[in-house]
Amino acid sequence: MTPAGQPPTGLAAHEATVARDLALLGLPPRNWPAAVPTPDGRPMLDVLVVGAGMCGIAAATALLHKGIRNILVVDRAAEGREGPWMTYARMGTLRSPKHLPGPCAGIPSLTFRAWYEAVHGTAGWDALYKIPNADWQDYLTWLKRVLALPVRNGVAVSRLEPLPRCLRATLDDGSVLHARRVVLATGRDGAGGIAIPDCVDRALWPDLAAHTNEPIDFSALRGRSIAVFGGGSSAWDNAATALEAGAARADMYVRRTELPQVNKGRGSANPGFFEGWAALDPADRWSILAYMHDLQSPPPHETVHRALALPGFAIHLGTPVLSARRAGERLVLQLPDREAGADFLIVGTGFRIDLAHEPLLAPHAAQIATWGDRYTPPPDLVWPELGRFPWLDDGFELTEREPGRCPSLARIHLFNHGATATIGAVASDIPGVNAGAERLASRMVQHFFRQDIGAIRRDLEAFAEPELEGTPFFTR
Repeated sequence: MTPAGQPPTGLAAHEATVARDLALLGLPPRNWPAAVPTPDGRPMLDVLVVGAGMCGIAAATALLHKGIRNILVVDRAAEGREGPWMTYARMGTLRSPKHLPGPCAGIPSLTFRAWYEAVHGTAGWDALYKIPNADWQDYLTWLKRVLALPVRNGVAVSRLEPLPRCLRATLDDGSVLHARRVVLATGRDGAGGIAIPDCVDRALWPDLAAHTNEPIDFSALRGRSIAVFGGGSSAWDNAATALEAGAARADMYVRRTELPQVNKGRGSANPGFFEGWAALDPADRWSILAYMHDLQSPPPHETVHRALALPGFAIHLGTPVLSARRAGERLVLQLPDREAGADFLIVGTGFRIDLAHEPLLAPHAAQIATWGDRYTPPPDLVWPELGRFPWLDDGFELTEREPGRCPSLARIHLFNHGATATIGAVASDIPGVNAGAERLASRMVQHFFRQDIGAIRRDLEAFAEPELEGTPFFTR
């Protein structure tokens, strides 16, 4: 704590800089959308943001900075546990380079670097290679505090119902909220959940298998043999985590005969992709999606070195898992040329896109348009999983499969990985999150301004601040 009469230092001084930067920019401006009551006459939220992780923070900040201040952000996790960083992200550091600004809303003092230097000094920044997960989570928590974002932790939305003029959200504590619009900032798994191949027997859960996106008691795997299904980054991270926790061995089974070599996602991390993707015609977007889907991304070299340095690690390239089933107290993998046993299976096969498996959207999934409904690719570019991406409007809004059947679906903005096909990788990854949040908030402004123009016009007509009072030309 800074002694009385002395200027603040470190983070306290930096927070004073943030406050001044916001004041210089006039942020946030006053709230301007019209006040709209709920069906029972109570005040209604303009926007409910579901998810207080990185994308939820970016969305809420962008909305506030557009003068849309009647909002609430909710997250099922406790503060500091939102998103993957301190739960299922089992790498030591972020995979992104440290220089990315983070969800800073275009304000330099809100960047990760500015926060880190305030806490650790410029020498600490210079010595930093990549961002430790815990530091990234601390930064996000700091953003929520310094921006005074209206966040409620420890509460989840259990049901979302489209009504004629709004959306009704039932929370798991039994309370009900009404909002004119809802933003689903629910991360990588927010458009369908985890992907578990059909060849893996679900009866292996919970004692013999887990997905990388699920809780795993690694201490219980000490001295055990682990099978890892998949060769992506999370599969490597979990194999290493298991071995570091004392597992006897970890065998990774990978369908490909060689690992991907180039991270094309990093090659597309520029403003052209972030802001121009939605302007491409569907054929161009599909072609690039199919290209990147086919190539996939390699695990970071740090992740590979981490696993290779551990005794007991083995990778089996060109060895797809044909089936995984229970055999007494162990499991058996059927491989192309043999069977292999293990004590536990870690499934590292990523996430699926399928709104029928997203709890908040499943009741309405049949009415939500997908890419498969709107675009037919050429025969050599058919990827059924890409066709399950939702077909969104310009502001991340869901669209109807059959126009007129459920128009209130357009009040739901899918600000998560499900937006990738339509709008680009701007709602799930660090590089594009600022561009995505700005697009979301700008389109939200258009919706509210158009909808509220009657009240806004009346406010304009009632505005009567006299400019010429005190001059000879003032008239009453």
